[in-house]
Amino acid sequence: MGKRFMLFVLTNIMVLTTIMIVWSLITTFTGVGQNGFQDGSAGLGIDYVALGLFSLVVGFAGSFISLAMSRWMAKKMMKVKVIDPDGPMSSQERMVVEMVHRLSRAAGMMHMPEVGIYRSSEVNAFATGPSKKRSLVAVSSGLLQTMDDDAVEGVIAHEVAHVNNGDMVTMTLLQGVINTFVVFFSRIAAIIVSRFVQNDSMRMLVHIAAIFIFQILFSILGSIVVMAFSRYREFHADRGGADLAGRDKMAHALRSLKAYVDRASVKNERNDDTAIATMKINGKGGIAKLFSSHPDLDERIRRLEQQ
Repeated sequence: MGKRFMLFVLTNIMVLTTIMIVWSLITTFTGVGQNGFQDGSAGLGIDYVALGLFSLVVGFAGSFISLAMSRWMAKKMMKVKVIDPDGPMSSQERMVVEMVHRLSRAAGMMHMPEVGIYRSSEVNAFATGPSKKRSLVAVSSGLLQTMDDDAVEGVIAHEVAHVNNGDMVTMTLLQGVINTFVVFFSRIAAIIVSRFVQNDSMRMLVHIAAIFIFQILFSILGSIVVMAFSRYREFHADRGGADLAGRDKMAHALRSLKAYVDRASVKNERNDDTAIATMKINGKGGIAKLFSSHPDLDERIRRLEQQ
């Protein structure tokens, strides 16, 4: 569900900002690279080729570092308890492990994902990791308590399909492209802003501050593209989950989620229920829809039934 993408985007912004802070400190206190993007030509005097190459390297470095950290970050932030398939486990844990392994083998995966459960009242599950060999499928305790076994299997099949489809790697490449544009245009915007400052000392401070501000702003705008990709891939994961667990179980899982969201919405007239907000599947419209990692559940059910 949405946690896979939200954790990745958050980690990416943090990594990208850290890289830029380190680079700014290096250029400020050593003077190395301060004029690396200046070519003395007319206009802004920017060496666009050098800036483009710099943006490309930093952008994809940030994206791939985020991918490498994705599984570790998910475990730490969500406090996932990884289940040892060869160790002692409860009947519920055994069921989850067996489902993940059976569906992974059905998908033709050579390496079984790590399996984990995290304590949360939200009805949620996610898959993450830098590769099929180093992937993680985790479900919430709330999901196991709320859904029946068939619905749980449909949800897990959906997450296994994400791993088998390589969605995290594909998103990493997309995020690398977005990062490249973010770094490129944030520096151009910072140069433009700093030109309005007369004092040399203040100009440098304004330039550095502007880079961070524009980078965060452009990263947020770029996340609209990433979320659109996420919504697109959800339909593919639904079809993959239907292939693995059966269309009836996948449709049952989606209807169970829809019923849960409807019940929670009735209890909370303001529709700000934490569990629903975390899932990002409540079908909000307007601007909020642009930042939603999941399409509307009714649309997902409709498309699945049309297969």
